[in-house]
Amino acid sequence: MTLQTELTQFRTAWEARVGEQIARLIGGDIEDLRASGILERAAREGDTFPAAPHLRDALDRPFDLGALIAARPVVLTFYRGGWCPYCNLELRAWQARLAEIEALGAALVAISPERPDHSLSTTEKNDLRFNVLSDVGGGLASALGIRFTLSDAVRPFYEKAGHSLPERNGDGSWALPMPASFVIARGGRIACAVIEPDYRKRMEPRAALGALQALAEAV
Repeated sequence: MTLQTELTQFRTAWEARVGEQIARLIGGDIEDLRASGILERAAREGDTFPAAPHLRDALDRPFDLGALIAARPVVLTFYRGGWCPYCNLELRAWQARLAEIEALGAALVAISPERPDHSLSTTEKNDLRFNVLSDVGGGLASALGIRFTLSDAVRPFYEKAGHSLPERNGDGSWALPMPASFVIARGGRIACAVIEPDYRKRMEPRAALGALQALAEAV
C-alpha cells in the first residue's frame, strides 16, 4: 500500500466522522493557501538549502544540520506536528524505508515547529530511528518559504480539537510549515522538492529513493 493510499483512506474516514460542513471548511482553507502564491515563493529543485542554526533535537540539544548536509545526502521532511494523524502516517512510512535510505549513503531527518518534548513524544510513539528535530521559531521553514499563519477561519476548529499551536510550538504563533520533503545532495543543492499546501498529500518515500539513486549514479 502506498503512503497516499493510507492518507486517502484516513481522509475518507475523517470526513465521514466530522461531517460535510467541517470537511468543506478545511478543504476551502487549503485551496485559499494554494491560491495565496506561497508555492511560487518556496524553495525548489536546484536551489541551495539554507543555513539552519537554531534546530534542536528531541533531547533539546543543538543539531548541526549544515554539517550533516556537508557530509552526505539528506532526505528531509517537514511535518506539522505529532498531533497530526497524516503526519504520523507519513513518519511511519519514512521509518519503513529508513534502511534503504541509509543503504544509499543518505541520512533521514524530520522537522516540525513543535517544542523538543513533543518531538520526543512523536519519536517514541512511532518508534522512529532517525533524527526528529524542532525548528525553533520556524526560522528554517521561513527561509524555505513554506511557513504560513493558520487562518482565523480554522483556528477555532484546531482549538476545539485540542491543538493549541502557540503552546505546542512555544512561540505564541499559529504558524505551521506546509508539508514539504526535500532530497538534498551532499553540499546543499536541493535535488528534489515536493511541497504541498494540502497536508493530506505527501511525498512518497519511493520518490526520494529514486532521487537518491540518481545522485549516487551521477557521482
